[in-house]
Amino acid sequence: MPTRIETDALLRRSTLAIVMGGGAGTRLFPLTKDRAKPAVPLAGKYRIVDIPISNCINSGVRQVYVLTQYNSASLNRHIARTYQFDEFTRGFIEVLAAQQTPQGERWYQGTADAVRQNLRYFLEGDHEYFLILSGDQLYRMDFRKVMDQHLMTGAELTIATLPVNATDATSFGIMKADATGRIHEFVEKPKDPAVLEDFRMPAETLKELGLPVDEPAYQASMGIYVFNRKALIESLDNDCMDFGKHIIPAALKNYKVHSYNFQGYWEDIGTIRSFFQANLDLCKLVPQYDFFDSSAPIFTHARFLPATKINGAVIREALISDGCIITDAHVETAVIGIRSIIETGTTIRDTVIMGADYYAGAAGTDLTKPAPGIGRNCRIEKVILDKNVHVGDNVVITPEGKPENMDSELFYIRDGIVVIPKDTVIPAGTWI
Repeated sequence: MPTRIETDALLRRSTLAIVMGGGAGTRLFPLTKDRAKPAVPLAGKYRIVDIPISNCINSGVRQVYVLTQYNSASLNRHIARTYQFDEFTRGFIEVLAAQQTPQGERWYQGTADAVRQNLRYFLEGDHEYFLILSGDQLYRMDFRKVMDQHLMTGAELTIATLPVNATDATSFGIMKADATGRIHEFVEKPKDPAVLEDFRMPAETLKELGLPVDEPAYQASMGIYVFNRKALIESLDNDCMDFGKHIIPAALKNYKVHSYNFQGYWEDIGTIRSFFQANLDLCKLVPQYDFFDSSAPIFTHARFLPATKINGAVIREALISDGCIITDAHVETAVIGIRSIIETGTTIRDTVIMGADYYAGAAGTDLTKPAPGIGRNCRIEKVILDKNVHVGDNVVITPEGKPENMDSELFYIRDGIVVIPKDTVIPAGTWI
């Protein structure tokens, strides 16, 4: 078993993290209409990309690349403003956007292809381990524990897995590992009951994890990998496009591959519904994900906003971010983003408000356009309001009586949730 000092040194000096920024993010449209998926605001004041990057920083991994190719301007800006290390360390967090080069002129065709196209940059340093992460997941993981196990087992590839039930297993890549944790088989989204039965977790593993032995559980890939340098180079020496579909099944035949059994909250926030539910879960009395964990904080851009001011309101189960002004409103199960203005008589329920980038009259803004904020006597239920949205007085926004999915000039509905795009102006008296 490596000592803590040895593991910390490997993570700090010899490990490079690669955060997959995803493609066009169509499942999160319209939130990804003008921004990359990792740049989508989360929990009132963060961005999705802050989660994997903070996990890296808290684990001692200070060398991180974020791979993107769509709408990356706001993501570049956020990372440049937020993550700055001092001049005396090797730390950096940088974006690598898809580019045309003499070696290739195509966009990324998948996760493996994205890493392959940038491999020359990753290999410039003397990194011996490569930590590959997804950019659209909400979880807290100590990568020191992952590296401890990777070194202890002598694995060439370690895959983080999550125990799931039979119903959820049909939506994941499922691993078959023995009692030592070595993975021998992989199947993508299995539907056949016979296959599921064959891929059940061993009773020894269930006991070790403290899980019921009599309830079937399956090891689902989390899309989090630790590759040894040689294994990564050799695994990408082909034209395969995706880690989950192509690289991992081939690696099982050629390398020693182990699972790291993760237990804790994990949510893929790649769809409008999962994004909506993950945000509202944070409002609960005891949320599944804890942003208040001081031992492993989530970092983001420091804006130096004033404290929120509440001029009379009824508020239940809500996150209220910095710099808001709420006046005689009713807020219930809602995330209220930075600089949000909510006027008298308005009811906000089961809603995610991303807030605003500026206040009324801010220099450099269009003074002829109504300022961001929500007017008087509005009713907003089961809605996502993107950044800088102006809602006039006496507006009603609700998915009641509407299709599960539809497009309109001022809004979209996805999975029964109304989404108001960034910078939209909703005129007074509008009923959506």
